[in-house]
Amino acid sequence: MLIGVISDTHGLLRPEALAALRGVEHILHAGDVGDVAILDALRETAPVTAIRGNVDVSGVCAELPATDVVELGGQLFYLVHSVHDLDINPKAAGVAIVVSGHSHKSSVTVKDGVVYFNPGSAGPRRFSLPITVGFVTVEDGVEATVRELVVG
Repeated sequence: MLIGVISDTHGLLRPEALAALRGVEHILHAGDVGDVAILDALRETAPVTAIRGNVDVSGVCAELPATDVVELGGQLFYLVHSVHDLDINPKAAGVAIVVSGHSHKSSVTVKDGVVYFNPGSAGPRRFSLPITVGFVTVEDGVEATVRELVVG
């Protein structure tokens, strides 16, 4: 199963991000959506699980949950916008992968057998960091990768 992971769109859904996510079976948005129209557009590609981030303070995006858990491909995914706000013990909860955003910096680390994945930011460029989206392949466990987008 191929899952697309996007975060920190801040109201901007780049066509390059949509193109990169084409073909995934599910999309996770790790917060700072910025505009509910982004979730609607992503749903045209695949089902979406989304949480709110610190910029999602009004409108429909403010009504998104702060955290969520979803089972995909037989693996538990836990979404939290900032990994510093993690409010569970992922290993004890049987979570395979913690998906976060907030920092705009992509990372993949493993701790106690749990993958911690930040796909970076797909929205407006900040801090001179690359524009990225992520992918998780579920097959005998989970494998997370980041793809840098070439944007105009």
